[in-house]
Amino acid sequence: MKKLLVVISIFSLFACSDNSSVKMKGSDTEVNLAVNLAERYTEINSDFSIAISGGGSGLGITSLLNGQADIANSSRPLSDKEIEQFKKANIEVKTVVFAEDATAFIVHKDLPLEDITLETLGKILKGDIKNWSEITDIDLPINIYGRQSSSGTHSFVKKKLKIEFSNTAKEMTGNAQILEGVKADKSGIGYVGAGYVAHDPAANTAIKILKIKENATSTAYSPIDAATINNSLYFFQRPLYQFVLADSWEKVKPFIDFEKSTKGKKMIEEHGYYIIEEK
Repeated sequence: MKKLLVVISIFSLFACSDNSSVKMKGSDTEVNLAVNLAERYTEINSDFSIAISGGGSGLGITSLLNGQADIANSSRPLSDKEIEQFKKANIEVKTVVFAEDATAFIVHKDLPLEDITLETLGKILKGDIKNWSEITDIDLPINIYGRQSSSGTHSFVKKKLKIEFSNTAKEMTGNAQILEGVKADKSGIGYVGAGYVAHDPAANTAIKILKIKENATSTAYSPIDAATINNSLYFFQRPLYQFVLADSWEKVKPFIDFEKSTKGKKMIEEHGYYIIEEK
């Protein structure tokens, strides 16, 4: 009998009816890593049962609030509104920060662009710059591949750049859709978890990861350079969270401990993420 059920769809229902089984929902940035960590842990502890689905950070947090999940994966912290909702519902939540991530901005491999300033990136994403001819030698209308508003990455990018996204931006359901969209579109630009593309040779031959410059005269930094992340030099880097119901903590803790173990940390690094060193 399989102890691990992976559901990569927000519309699917969990098949596990056992109350001892752990339900994890949320961030698409974290879902592939979470699946692989869970697969490895169930090899060590065959009694552990877990069901995993993506759908975005907001969905995971809402599921936690509604009692439909034990763990919410999130690429952003809880908002003030969410904290208040948990307080009103008298639900205690424990916060685990288990990795550091960076958001990568990708374009088609044939686009003659290697780096971009924050100002230019913001103008593209909010629709002020509409054609690549404004910043390159290519005359193509820009197509934006983004995430739905429930996505923690969507909120993260929007807040960091202090913009509202263009109403022409395509709202995709996850990293995979954005990646496939940009791979097939010479005029596309999108954003994905750096860990999602860092160790994918097939992806890296079809797309280009832009280096980010804070201004025209500053150094351009890559989200897949370990030294850059370790020195907190990349503008779009952030911690990754797991919010856990306090009532579920005892059945979840062994898995959390595995994530923090030597084997777990090695897997996190192999997926292109960075370890948070506890102080």
